[in-house]
Amino acid sequence: MNLLSILQTLNQLLEAGISITAFSLLLYALTFNLKDKVARSSAFIMACVVIVFVGESVAGVVTNLAWVERWYQIQWIGIIFLPSAYVLLSDAVLATTGRPSRGRRTKLVKVTFVISGIFLLTIPYYLLVGPLVTENVVAPHLERTNLTWVFSAFYILSMIWAWINFQRAYHRTRTRSGRRRMGYLIVGALAPALGSFPYLLFGSAFASVHPYVFWLVAVASNILVSGLIIIMAYAVAFFGVPWPDRVVKRRLIKWVMRGPITVSTVLALTTLSRRIGEPLAVFAPVVMAGTFLLMQYVITMFSPMWERWFLFGEEKNNLAMVQNLEARLFTTDDLKQLLESVLAAICDRLQVQKAFTASFNKRGVDFLVSVGGPAGFDKEDLSQNILAVATAEDKIGQFELFSWGEYWIIPVFSEAEPEDLLGLVGVEIPEEEFHGDQKEAFQILIQRAYQALEDRNFQQQIFTSIEDLTPQMNRIQSLRAASRFDGTRVLTTAINDSTLDEGTLTGWVRDALSDYWGGPHLSESPLLQLEVVQNALEEHDGISVKAIRSILREAIDKIRPEGTRRFTLDWVLYNILEMKFLKGQKVRDVSKRLAMSEANLYRKQKVAIEIVAKTILEMEKQAREESNESSSENAKKMLQ
Repeated sequence: MNLLSILQTLNQLLEAGISITAFSLLLYALTFNLKDKVARSSAFIMACVVIVFVGESVAGVVTNLAWVERWYQIQWIGIIFLPSAYVLLSDAVLATTGRPSRGRRTKLVKVTFVISGIFLLTIPYYLLVGPLVTENVVAPHLERTNLTWVFSAFYILSMIWAWINFQRAYHRTRTRSGRRRMGYLIVGALAPALGSFPYLLFGSAFASVHPYVFWLVAVASNILVSGLIIIMAYAVAFFGVPWPDRVVKRRLIKWVMRGPITVSTVLALTTLSRRIGEPLAVFAPVVMAGTFLLMQYVITMFSPMWERWFLFGEEKNNLAMVQNLEARLFTTDDLKQLLESVLAAICDRLQVQKAFTASFNKRGVDFLVSVGGPAGFDKEDLSQNILAVATAEDKIGQFELFSWGEYWIIPVFSEAEPEDLLGLVGVEIPEEEFHGDQKEAFQILIQRAYQALEDRNFQQQIFTSIEDLTPQMNRIQSLRAASRFDGTRVLTTAINDSTLDEGTLTGWVRDALSDYWGGPHLSESPLLQLEVVQNALEEHDGISVKAIRSILREAIDKIRPEGTRRFTLDWVLYNILEMKFLKGQKVRDVSKRLAMSEANLYRKQKVAIEIVAKTILEMEKQAREESNESSSENAKKMLQ
């Protein structure tokens, strides 16, 4: 294999690698930040790059000249739309820095897409580019036509316009990190623009005379394109996402390592093993599988090292603590599994058949674990009657013991809050009395159940604290992320009345009510932006979940009819809200209690939620008026 063949093979591998990388980065953009206009525009560019280099790669390996021509024509689809994609990206970037289009730029962007569409229609008729040229050329390519010159002018002018917008956006970015990433974007964007243009249409004669120079330049160009499109994707990854920088970096690096780098390495080594010669060709499947497994091993083993490069000091320790918490999380399934083992041991020690454990929350029984068959009652029966048997008859060690039907009941109270019932252990009453060893073993096993329930309660308190902190952290991270490129406008923009339309507020209220007793729709609710909720935070020690609940409850109480509660028509909306959301009853039970079909219940529920949203809107307007009056009075006092 001579030098020219080596360069050609290397160039083919690089073209395949670029298409793989571009496709992977296209999937990344479509997966993580598709809502952002800059990311969508970048994804469009990546799609064009995929078409260009897939067409180039496939045309380089097929032998049928008709198919070679067809694939080069497919390649031109990506080339044609690349200028329009760059203009669209530059417009989106400029808008992100606080310079949105007033209509003129948007119209010009649309005009570029129309022009690209017209060029696309000329390809089947050999107007933009002619038939395939294969004789006396260093590599096959489509013939140049007069319209090719027109397209080249359009390509160059569009790229100049795009780079003018990029420069304007760069100078409008004030923060150091924003400018750095804007610079990455501008430099990275050079790759598709310069690496996708078909230079052979204009330099075929020079390339034929100097083939080594041509292939060296092609290889160097493709190496540069491979690196720059990753830099471009890195810069775009920060647009439109509220995540911290470390999360964006970690996610993108893992995506690139496990995707394009792994696939490209496997493809390259497999191709080389087949082309080197017969002895290694038979091992190509082994090389493919082994390379893939080895790459996954290397990424998994060394990822903690490069992650530490991005995390420093106390931040690194805190993140490691959170990661360890995730690995050691004591889930409900884990708790049930442990309690089931404890109950089985109790039954074995006391020579009884049945035992159960119940965990309690604010609404009653959280879950029920039993061994030896059904406990003989349901959760509601246990919740309603357990407090009625709270008269102590005896004690075993530090634990109180009650009789309830055929069971001994041992309540488990919180050590921090002695009045807080965490759960209970129920054991079938044995026929024979305890002896010393049984009593000691029983106490130990009950202690195990107590520790499990106490640890879970403590863990739930931690989660509640995290849940309360999450909305504030999300707001701060969102502000920080949005202010990367347009800090002044984002940081000084307040919520205005236009964002408080009834439709939007109704959706917020509906989501918050659906998670009234806990969940992301409550803890991360946009209702936290309302001033009436912010005022309620002061009354609830800064706990956002409680503040939102209090506002929802107050709004529901405002639509409550006067007098004693009834199940008449004028009470139906309040009853639905109170039973369905505040008490958390099932739709089937609520519909039976209110004597209506489930379909009718959902219709009434929709009306009720809309009324609650209107009520909260009035409360918000009143809170703002009071805030404005208070601000005016303070201003007058300062002036006096």
